[in-house]
Amino acid sequence: MDKAQRLATLLPNGRGVWIPIDHGASDYPNPGLEDLENLIQSLIDAGVNAIVAQKGVVSTYAHLCEGTSTGMVVHYSVSTRHAGPESNNKVLVGHADETLPRGGIGVSSQVNMGSEREPEMIQRMGELNRQALHADLPAFGMVYARGPNLNHQEGDKTKSQAHAVRLAFELGCDAAKCVWTGDESSFTEVAKSAPIPLLMAGGPSNDDTRSVLTMVESALNAGASGVCMGRQVFAHPNPGAMAKALVMMVHNGASASSAMEACNL
Repeated sequence: MDKAQRLATLLPNGRGVWIPIDHGASDYPNPGLEDLENLIQSLIDAGVNAIVAQKGVVSTYAHLCEGTSTGMVVHYSVSTRHAGPESNNKVLVGHADETLPRGGIGVSSQVNMGSEREPEMIQRMGELNRQALHADLPAFGMVYARGPNLNHQEGDKTKSQAHAVRLAFELGCDAAKCVWTGDESSFTEVAKSAPIPLLMAGGPSNDDTRSVLTMVESALNAGASGVCMGRQVFAHPNPGAMAKALVMMVHNGASASSAMEACNL
């Protein structure tokens, strides 16, 4: 399998439902991540395209994806809640050449744009993407515009979120995570900022399933290529059903209401 084939698995027709479950490395206990095997199996059964996880999780559970349409992406960026002022400084904890032996088919890294350690994180993402290029692996970028040094351009209604995904693209990412900007008009500017698939983040866990799926519907209408949504799925009372609803919306064009009805949400 070459890079193009791996991308086709993770992003069929350029669209994807990706579920990141790497949160336990940064903060644990973490609701929904107690039983990873059952969670991962429910996501595979729902037909998600990718599960994004730290390398130890991929090594342990990648076998569950064998023979399915779901692939695993190794997220190589980590920090924990215990690092004090360094808690937003994501360091690399591996090399792209580990990915295939562990059972993954893509790599992922994170930059917190506007943070004190932004330059180092940019350098790390660039280096991981260089390694991925030579390993024939897709590279995914999670760039968040949320640091204390953010300097929004005047008139930028995306509040630097468009700049965040542009940075991921220019650093060599094949797809990037993006943040909902609150309305379709501003999100359209985010979607136009880079010629790679942009997968919308879910944000903090939300008990209102309808509002989450309505947000997804708006983002898809405004140009998102799918979702990269963790806590809204794995912390949901029924993660498999929530994941299935997202698959229906991203790949089948279902509305939020029809997906909820079909999945008994």
